[in-house]
Amino acid sequence: MKILFLDQSGKSGGAELCLLDIAKAYQKQCVVGLFEDGSFRSLLEEHQIPVQVLSRKPIQVRKDSSWRTGLSSLGQIIPLIARVIEISRHYDLIYANTPKALVVGALASLVSRRPLVYHLHDILSTEHFSPANLRLAVTLANRSALVIANSQASRSAFVAAGGRPEITEVVYNGFQPDHYRIENHSIRTELGLENRFIVGHFSRLSPWKGQHILLEALTHCPDVTAVFVGDALFGEQVYVEQLHRQVEELELGDRVRFLGFQSDVVPLMQACDLIAHTSTAAEPFGRVIVEAMLCGKPTIAAKAGGALELVNHAMNEWLVPAGDATQLAKMIHQIRQDWQGAIAIAHQAQTQASDRFHISQINQQIHQLLTQVMQDRCPLKQVV
Repeated sequence: MKILFLDQSGKSGGAELCLLDIAKAYQKQCVVGLFEDGSFRSLLEEHQIPVQVLSRKPIQVRKDSSWRTGLSSLGQIIPLIARVIEISRHYDLIYANTPKALVVGALASLVSRRPLVYHLHDILSTEHFSPANLRLAVTLANRSALVIANSQASRSAFVAAGGRPEITEVVYNGFQPDHYRIENHSIRTELGLENRFIVGHFSRLSPWKGQHILLEALTHCPDVTAVFVGDALFGEQVYVEQLHRQVEELELGDRVRFLGFQSDVVPLMQACDLIAHTSTAAEPFGRVIVEAMLCGKPTIAAKAGGALELVNHAMNEWLVPAGDATQLAKMIHQIRQDWQGAIAIAHQAQTQASDRFHISQINQQIHQLLTQVMQDRCPLKQVV
């Protein structure tokens, strides 16, 4: 089975890291087409996965853009569709990994007559998308042979928006557990944070990711230091500036460190005592939650979306209302007061996450689904 993967981003977000793990299984039978250049291309090349950059500049349409903005980008999208049509003729299947990839991939599949698979990494609702883009995404996704949703929350939102439930399957993100057990004991010293209680926050810097919630919670936790790993990915530099002003206004001083984008977050996660997930809107999956569990760290998560599906029963009490800085601070205190109990729960979660989200199991699920797509299209042909 030869697969043309499509992704809109040149940067390594959660959807891209998921795609990387899937593409590894088809290394000699695939190509990844990116709609912009960047660090993700380098990461794919590092893992010897064939990659082509199909556009010279990013498509400016955003999730919340109006239909007028979409129309204004047609001059860029039409040549991109033509390029994808040309490439797809050499592949058996088009695999769209992001919303813009869905638009291009769906239109290209109509001409090339290749089946389309859409990997849904978003909550398709007006909380995240403009009405026009929401309608477009659902309409095109419904033309797919298969929609792979990364959580029950993503699937439910898709169906509620008009998506076809019969073509939708839930497959969680996969992880290699051994990668998360590597420790680097010198990082605290390198950061000058010895003898500190460190709460880590790992995600792109974006208003809905809620870094400002953790900053507010620090005002109730005077002996806690926070490290933020990630950067603005999609033109959200204004929010980054807002966060730095908030640090100054709350007089948090050297209790906050912004470490920027890191290609490997595991050593920094291992250096933290606790991980906080503070998204203010429902998270489609919550990759950082699983990564924190695999690192064996107590993890506080926002009580919404995919996060509810990821934690084990013992961790339920560590879920806090989204956007509630006071409850977040209380939970940090509670975990610290029963630290040995928290570590025991975290180790239990580590074991369960290692089994439940193991990359070999996840890739097997995806391969079975893709094989079924090809068999449905060519019943008499054996799919390899």
